[in-house]
Amino acid sequence: MSGLIEWLRLGGPAMLLLVLLSITALTLVIIKLWEFSERRIGERGFVATAFAAWDRGQADQAIAAMSGTPSPLAAVLSQAMQTLRDAALTDAQARERIERSAIEQLDSARGHLRTLDLIGNLAPLLGLLGTVLGMIDAFQALQAAGDRVEPSILSGGIWKALLTTAVGLGIAISAVAAVGYFDRRIELLQQAMESALTRLLTTPRRPG
Repeated sequence: MSGLIEWLRLGGPAMLLLVLLSITALTLVIIKLWEFSERRIGERGFVATAFAAWDRGQADQAIAAMSGTPSPLAAVLSQAMQTLRDAALTDAQARERIERSAIEQLDSARGHLRTLDLIGNLAPLLGLLGTVLGMIDAFQALQAAGDRVEPSILSGGIWKALLTTAVGLGIAISAVAAVGYFDRRIELLQQAMESALTRLLTTPRRPG
């Protein structure tokens, strides 16, 4: 704790903001990991079972095969099957409703990622700002020393100033890496949705 307080003192206001950003980023990463785990983003096992029942004309069983799965893919596929069974809807209306459901699920999966991406962009800029302010303080101290200039005054001020840049880059790298990981998981989910819905929409509708 004393070490953290010393870092905050050396880094100044910029370091405080960076600490707050790091806490926010860590919180968002934990939330997204928990969310992806709870919603079983990567689960695909139910797809084969659902389509096997659907191809046999057992739409109720196909939908029931996905009822206990919180996966966004299961939600979209189940909604799509129910939509295709609605005889009151035209093919165009059914397709529009299915596409809207898929977009909503993907948007939900992307929740908080924009904030995490923003942190990844802001952190190095805040670190650079802290460095510039630290360099100003270092040169002011150098000027105040007058003829009694010592290399340690300048070198000490420089490493303190560079501290915020290092912290900012560390936060940015971590945030960008996390966004890349989550984006890849969502990309795979989108591909699975497109594959399943393409297969579903190219089979005859089963009203009733």
